[in-house]
Amino acid sequence: MTFDQIKTFLWVARLGGFRKAAERLHLSQPAVSTRISNLEDELRVPLFERGPGDVVLTKHGTLLLSYAEQMLFVEEEIKQRVANPSETEGLFRVGASETIAQAWLPEFLKAVSKQYPRVNVDLTVDISLNLRAALLERRLDLVFLMGPVSEFSVENVELPAFDLHWYRSTQNEETNLGAIPVISYSSQTRPYRELMSELSRRIGPRLRVYASASLSASLKMIAAGIAVGPYPRALADDFLKSGQIVEFNPGFRPKPLAFTASYLSEPRSFLVENSAEIAREVALGWDASHPR
Repeated sequence: MTFDQIKTFLWVARLGGFRKAAERLHLSQPAVSTRISNLEDELRVPLFERGPGDVVLTKHGTLLLSYAEQMLFVEEEIKQRVANPSETEGLFRVGASETIAQAWLPEFLKAVSKQYPRVNVDLTVDISLNLRAALLERRLDLVFLMGPVSEFSVENVELPAFDLHWYRSTQNEETNLGAIPVISYSSQTRPYRELMSELSRRIGPRLRVYASASLSASLKMIAAGIAVGPYPRALADDFLKSGQIVEFNPGFRPKPLAFTASYLSEPRSFLVENSAEIAREVALGWDASHPR
């Protein structure tokens, strides 16, 4: 019995299939199957019920899973307490919403690279809905999204929120929300739904709303006088300094955008946990040095 076999067994059990485990461990599917087969031969018991869908643990497999989780925890403890962090290797899959990507994400990646110079980062920028799904499906290790993620298996580290301010073009002074379109986040996001609810109540059928997942494109549309919209001041700062847009007050402001650094609590990973704390420290520093 080898530790590689135990780790492979753990990921097959966690992900519910040989193919998913192979992708997670960067192995071929036959290699994963061979490791499990050899482990079953060593223990002389079947560990999985194999069928057309996801594999299911047998009674013996369920018992082994608790030991496998303990072994992986001990490995992580050794890496954290004994090993040099700079020697940590592997693939670290990070997901971030575009708000974070345009704010402090570069500083976070720089800090992680400094502490873990041998870790490869695979970065995904997407809307929070998709990031949440990818995290729960174990396709991402750490996500920065509009949270928290309300699942018992997920740890959420609170990050600084982004206040929202209304902007219009300096070329177009129209601020009547019933006469000019409002541009907002993607229609699949919470800020969009909350804004639509408030605007529908205030404006009624005259309301026109554009939805965009691209913050940079949205701010360019505001600068061009096509629409007005509420966005974080820190992200609009370049447009403000260049005189392309100005703030205005339509009588209300949407709720601030609340973010978390979220990750699965099991199996435990000190790389992920430490990176979540690095993100919090970087975000707090960035927030203190940028306009709210």
